[in-house]
Amino acid sequence: MSKHILLLNGPNLNRLGKREPHIYGHTTLAEVEAMCRAKAEARGYTIECHQSNSEAQIIDWIHEGIESEVCGIIINPAAFTHTSVAILDALNQVHAPIIELHISNPHKREPFRHHSFVTHAATALICGLGVVGYPVAVDALIDFLAAKA
Repeated sequence: MSKHILLLNGPNLNRLGKREPHIYGHTTLAEVEAMCRAKAEARGYTIECHQSNSEAQIIDWIHEGIESEVCGIIINPAAFTHTSVAILDALNQVHAPIIELHISNPHKREPFRHHSFVTHAATALICGLGVVGYPVAVDALIDFLAAKA
């Protein structure tokens, strides 16, 4: 079995640490990725991190993950959560666990954020933990894989 995880971040997450720090905190995306790499490596896994403001690019990375047989995907689709049937369709092709991740709790925010297309493909959902949710997601994915082995 592959020990390679794919971490995908959607639009505006490249602005972590600067964008609405009262919601998203002061930690940068580079720091988040470093936390995830350290967590994955400590458990014998590798993690490939990508961020894009382009829906098409995220779909291409999902397709590449399918072809390379990643063991799981962690995705924070950001605003695409609420709009992208195309990302859902790509994720529905994945034969590995998928964790949907959100820094904030979308259910405590504006009503339009309460619906997620991605949830229909997700194995699990983590939200509202801030950036700490990222390494939690790495651990949860690896624990899930170990339980299935």
